[in-house]
Amino acid sequence: MSERNIVRVRDVMKAEFDMVDGMATVSEALTAMRRLQTKCLMVDKRHPDDEFGMLLVSDIARHVLGRDRSPERVNVYEVMAKPVISVDPDMDIRFCARLFERFQLTRAPVVESGKIIGIVSFTDMVLRGMCTDSE
Repeated sequence: MSERNIVRVRDVMKAEFDMVDGMATVSEALTAMRRLQTKCLMVDKRHPDDEFGMLLVSDIARHVLGRDRSPERVNVYEVMAKPVISVDPDMDIRFCARLFERFQLTRAPVVESGKIIGIVSFTDMVLRGMCTDSE
């Protein structure tokens, strides 16, 4: 029996992400998403006892576009998800995929020592993690 090479979340996560303030408008967040070519922005904590939030394109579609609201008049905090489930960078991607399935997640922040160091998605785990496993 051959030993399986463990692929960790830190091996497949995207280390490049952008942080937005919850008081920013959805219009400003969309500009950042276009610039970064991303579907997700992390929302920074307001104070040490706060939690991180996450803004997804799907949140904007449901809560702004779908309700015919103006992105210039809606703040990020009104439509973001908060708190969010985060993952440890040393987690095996098999367990991360199970966590995503259990809680119906598509992506999550990777948090180490209380700071976001990246974002991981199903796509990252499948395309980067499974390809690494077979090499």
